[in-house]
Amino acid sequence: MNDTYLWLKLLHIVGVILFMGNIIVTGWWKFMADRTRDPKIIAFAQRQVTLTDYVFTAGGIVLILISGILNAVLHDMDYLGIKWMAWGLGLFTISGMIWIAILIPIQIKQERMAQQFSSQTTIPDGYWALCNLWNIFGTIATLLPLLAVYFMVFKPV
Repeated sequence: MNDTYLWLKLLHIVGVILFMGNIIVTGWWKFMADRTRDPKIIAFAQRQVTLTDYVFTAGGIVLILISGILNAVLHDMDYLGIKWMAWGLGLFTISGMIWIAILIPIQIKQERMAQQFSSQTTIPDGYWALCNLWNIFGTIATLLPLLAVYFMVFKPV
């Protein structure tokens, strides 16, 4: 192994830590804030969920993709032909599509709604309907990259 491989692997692992850590903690923060049913707490948490996704989730994604693909290319690894790599990348990609198509738009809508209801005593039903969708798709979008981590570590054939 040369130093380039190890440095890119390190960046890849740091990216996974940032990405997985943030999506798991974000889900927890949002879930716990919503449980309070306090408009001010929900508005604050919803804003932080959106901001941390832009910084940590997106930053982790960039590190994961660039370091992983660059390492594979530089070391003549067919990342689409090697099954464990293809599965890992595929699961990660599906998760990303769920985030882009469903979760991020929901988070943005919820943040806007939360800013409006933060000074009120009631939370509109529309917010809770979006919460249900976010919880369902957020769980799926979190389990998929966890399964990708399995493929990356155990490398099943």
